[in-house]
Amino acid sequence: MKDFLLVFRNEHVSSTPMLSPEEMQANMKLWMDWIGGIAAQNKLVDRGNRLEPDGKVLRPNNVITDGPYSEIKERIGGYTLIKAESLEAATELAKGCPILNFGGNVEIREIGAM
Repeated sequence: MKDFLLVFRNEHVSSTPMLSPEEMQANMKLWMDWIGGIAAQNKLVDRGNRLEPDGKVLRPNNVITDGPYSEIKERIGGYTLIKAESLEAATELAKGCPILNFGGNVEIREIGAM
């Protein structure tokens, strides 16, 4: 089996509406059920985490800028590591990701050994 990185992206909205506690709990249950299904197949390497919206970008010559940038249309919201036989099989696992229900997308990348 190969390792794959699932990167969760969603639309960058500067004024994201706040979810009610019930909506947040229902959303979290979708995520935990999806990740639990992958774990039940023994294909979960690391459940990953959400990423905070603020960060820095380090460029050559020690140029540091704030990021991510508000002018971009998408932001990376989090990641998960899974194992699968192929890119196609990893993509099938990603099809159940709850972010797809909310207009987001999942980038699926094989992790190459160094």
